[in-house]
Amino acid sequence: MDLDTFGDQLDRLRGAALADVAAAGDLEALDERASHYLGRKGTLTALLRSIGAIPPEARPRAGQLANAVREAVEAAMAARREALAAVQLERRLAAEATDPTLPGRPRRRGSLHPLLETSRRIAEIFGQFGFVVYEGPQVETDELNFQLLNIPEEHPSRDLWDTLYTDLPGHLLRTHTSPGQIHVMRATRPPIRALLPGRCFRYEAVDASHGFEFFQVEGLMIDEGTTLSDLRGLLDEFAHAMFGADRGTRFRPGYYPFTEPSVAFDVRCVVCDGTGCPACGRSGWMTILGAGMVHPVVLRNGGIDPERYQGFAFGMGTDRITMLRYGINDLRLFLESDVRFLEQF
Repeated sequence: MDLDTFGDQLDRLRGAALADVAAAGDLEALDERASHYLGRKGTLTALLRSIGAIPPEARPRAGQLANAVREAVEAAMAARREALAAVQLERRLAAEATDPTLPGRPRRRGSLHPLLETSRRIAEIFGQFGFVVYEGPQVETDELNFQLLNIPEEHPSRDLWDTLYTDLPGHLLRTHTSPGQIHVMRATRPPIRALLPGRCFRYEAVDASHGFEFFQVEGLMIDEGTTLSDLRGLLDEFAHAMFGADRGTRFRPGYYPFTEPSVAFDVRCVVCDGTGCPACGRSGWMTILGAGMVHPVVLRNGGIDPERYQGFAFGMGTDRITMLRYGINDLRLFLESDVRFLEQF
């Protein structure tokens, strides 16, 4: 092969390569052309290998011509690659364009469990009267859960609580939050205004209105000169804050071993507004809590002199209050973790 023939082949190859590079529509096509012309088995590479067939005196000139063609093809590919990359970036930016005037996407937020929300609301209301939240253990001794609350062993009043005992002798799952009264009285000196929310347990059949696991809030106030009228006024304010300022209330006689006298506190039915319905037993009233003046024996067991100090206590079911607030008719919904139910709050 002479130098002229070699030069003609280079010119034709250069023209074809530059045309192919210019016609490449995307980076993938450009890579294919780079492999076709400049790869190990590429057309230009194969032509360069034929320089050995050229007379020795013409080989330097052939090498110069070949290098010029390679550089021209590589420069064209670099320029085309830059142009295609710019086009690709422009398309991607156009596809991902954001209109800053559009409203933002709302972020889904969770909510409090209705029992927790009600418990916090109760604490908020009584907190306005100086009550402070305390927490007590869920596993109590028989002495604290019963005996120090004026409920001796073998006393018939124990039938009011279906107790779950643990395998630790003398210990049980608390049946009410009332043991917290003793804890607070022994840890704090009067005046006392304590609120004791917590989980309680009883051995009961589960149905729409009963459960073996439930929540209570216990209230305790001890000071000099505390009277039953103070209790009535406080509970009236609570009922009005929770169920509306025009909600009627009443006291009825009740019985609890750890209070004397004991009362039941009713509100006008939140379902029928006092006209009578199945929810209130046609009476027009609903009992929301039990209360009374703390029994002198309980005060003494708590280390407080009943001759100097008097106090009252009250206890309500958080589940019951929550059901009345939201019109829920089945207690079991609170513990089923059904998102369809919980996301309504």
